[in-house]
Amino acid sequence: MSDNKHKNEETPKAQQESSVEEPEVMDILDENEDVEAEELDENARLQNELDEARAEVEKEKREYLFLMAEFDNYRKRVTKEKADLLKNAGERVLLGLLPIVDDFERGLAAAEADTSAEAVRQGMELIYNKLMKYLESQGVKPMESNGATFDADYFEAIATIPAPSEDLKGKVIDTTQKGYMLNDKVLRHAKVAVGE
Repeated sequence: MSDNKHKNEETPKAQQESSVEEPEVMDILDENEDVEAEELDENARLQNELDEARAEVEKEKREYLFLMAEFDNYRKRVTKEKADLLKNAGERVLLGLLPIVDDFERGLAAAEADTSAEAVRQGMELIYNKLMKYLESQGVKPMESNGATFDADYFEAIATIPAPSEDLKGKVIDTTQKGYMLNDKVLRHAKVAVGE
């Protein structure tokens, strides 16, 4: 009986211990569930951030491809316009020269009928003046070279000759080919003889 009593005493104690352990296990299980729930929430948040980042990258990629295509179209259009401009830029100049060619043809026809040298000279002078006026309207101006101080930026020295006077040393004495400026830029250097 004492064994039974001892067993009976142990049983409530075992029950008491198991009832004490049970809440601890439940707490641990609850904590594990909380940790798992937090991990699931963190994973869901990270997945959302990843999806948003992927969507942003796709959007940026589409915009980049669109800009690249737009720039390529712009580059092609500008290249075509530039080629057309270069191709047709001479057209305006040539169109302006055609009336002068017409005048030359009329002058040649008149020179055949009239053998007077004075009439031919006057016709040539009129045509020359018309051509110079047209060139001036296009921004082309002849350089003044005789008597000017030699400057390699504007003149090309093809000869040096003894200066007739001391004040002509280093100056242009003779021009063999006239130079021209186009809008303050040298179009053609004047070929000159310089005094030494």
